[in-house]
Amino acid sequence: MTVTEEQIRDELRKVIDPELFVNIVDLGLVYEVELLPASAAPAGAADEQHDDSNLSPSDAPDGDGDAEDASEQLHIKIAMTLTSPMCPAGPQLVANSKQVVNQIEGVGSVEVRVVMDPPWSPDRMTDEARDQLGIF
Repeated sequence: MTVTEEQIRDELRKVIDPELFVNIVDLGLVYEVELLPASAAPAGAADEQHDDSNLSPSDAPDGDGDAEDASEQLHIKIAMTLTSPMCPAGPQLVANSKQVVNQIEGVGSVEVRVVMDPPWSPDRMTDEARDQLGIF
């Protein structure tokens, strides 16, 4: 299965800002999504991303073709911002973003970088987010 930027953004819509109750994509917090070969991942990124400890024996990888599968895995880089530099939900939003994207088949590792330039403003929100927040 081929991973697309649209698929990643769709998964990121599952990440809800706990203060505004709107997803981070519609809020305009996600600035950039890059799909890169797994070789672009920082050392150890894949090891820390996938936690198979909760898999049942039938779900665990069987070891067949692991080298080939690993070469097809992607490293996803996400540049996102926060509604304010001191946003208390920042660490939670970053962790949740990594978690949902990492669940996509074909993703080997996820890197989320928080940027403050350009600063976020309500102008970045979609019409759906404006409607949810009552901003006209």
